[in-house]
Amino acid sequence: MSTPTLRTIFASRAARKVLALAATGAVVATGVVALSGTAAAATTLGASAAERGRYFGAAVAANHLGESAYVNTLNTEFNSVTPENEMKWDALEWSQGSFNFANADRIVNHAQGRGMSVRGHTLVWHQQLPGWVGGLAAAQLRTAMNNHITTVMRHYQGDIHSWDVVNEAFQDGNSGARRSSPFQDKLGNGFIEEAFRTARAADPNAKLCYNDYNTDGQNAKSNAVYAMVSDFKARGVPIDCVGFQSHFNPQSPVPSDYRANLQRFANLGVDVQITELDIEGSGTAQANNYRTVTEACLAVTRCTGITVWGIPDHYSWRASGTPLLFDRNYQKKAAYTAVLNALNGGQTDPPDDPPPTGDGCTATISTNQWQGGFVGTVRVTAGSAAITSWTATVTLPSGATIVGNWNSTRSANSGTVRFTNATHNGAVAAGQFTEFGYQGTGTGSGATVTCAA
Repeated sequence: MSTPTLRTIFASRAARKVLALAATGAVVATGVVALSGTAAAATTLGASAAERGRYFGAAVAANHLGESAYVNTLNTEFNSVTPENEMKWDALEWSQGSFNFANADRIVNHAQGRGMSVRGHTLVWHQQLPGWVGGLAAAQLRTAMNNHITTVMRHYQGDIHSWDVVNEAFQDGNSGARRSSPFQDKLGNGFIEEAFRTARAADPNAKLCYNDYNTDGQNAKSNAVYAMVSDFKARGVPIDCVGFQSHFNPQSPVPSDYRANLQRFANLGVDVQITELDIEGSGTAQANNYRTVTEACLAVTRCTGITVWGIPDHYSWRASGTPLLFDRNYQKKAAYTAVLNALNGGQTDPPDDPPPTGDGCTATISTNQWQGGFVGTVRVTAGSAAITSWTATVTLPSGATIVGNWNSTRSANSGTVRFTNATHNGAVAAGQFTEFGYQGTGTGSGATVTCAA
């Protein structure tokens, strides 16, 4: 493949950008009009985040953009995207000096055509490097690094709101030391500063971020990153934001000082972003953790947005841990409802687990109400024996109208509404539970529910 010249790159990007920005402008303009005329909370993650002055994004894979359920969920729920792998070094510059932007462009075009912003991930990282990079001598590696940053950022100049300039440069554990990599080993500690200065020259308007994992609470690793950012700010090294990947599971839960840690970085004068959020688990425990993360971001003024690392569970890099907001059928999970409620300012906790009593099932409702609308979450719990199907009958207050539901099918939109299990959640083990939800207009508080199995 021949190497494109910068003149060719700019010309092709400029033509595409005129059309994309026109579409984006129309979306933004429409959104402003809609928001000015209503006090109701928004009903999707991206729209709700936007009302709080933030974005809510997802990592996107180009090879899934031909799948209708994937694209529909992306387009409906999110207002920011991060290419999952398509902007990493091995995807863009497999052969030295020869760049292939096709898959990354596909994601950027899709996002811009729908008014979504784009995060760039990632320019300098020790993984997913083509073999030729590690084989370079120091002087050649410095030239290659700076050329890669400059060519990629100028290709996307004006299209990317934030770039992960350097990713995962610090070791795990208690040393606080830099990680061994071709860049660290051959260029020394100064490679990070050089990368940021090169990035600023390539695109003066993009936010420049340092991104890492296991830095979510205060520890040796996050302290080392904090010291670097503090030094950069003191010396005028261009850094605008710090990304916290936030990969959590039962062995590595959301730390108790998560919010305080975000705030201490923000106090340095940088934005903070939650960049790769996924939380293994299910049900209420997972939902509570997602809510904690969302509320922490909302509580820190300079936390500008959240990105979840994927859309449905089965496409996650941690698929066995079901860590995302949508199940494999693209049904909204309890974690989704918890995030949406948090973005909309809801304070309703998931209901306490009802004790299993007898055969059949019991049900409880948790309602998050705002002016003009509500979300209801119903928990169906099996009694002392397993059940294979269930029907929950919800009696709504007068004037309440349901406009959507998930993890269930419904019989009506108002009054007494029967919700029947979906194909994937009819079977519930003895003493265990499943949840479904609905969203409506009017007043949903005061609804009652009964259950039959």
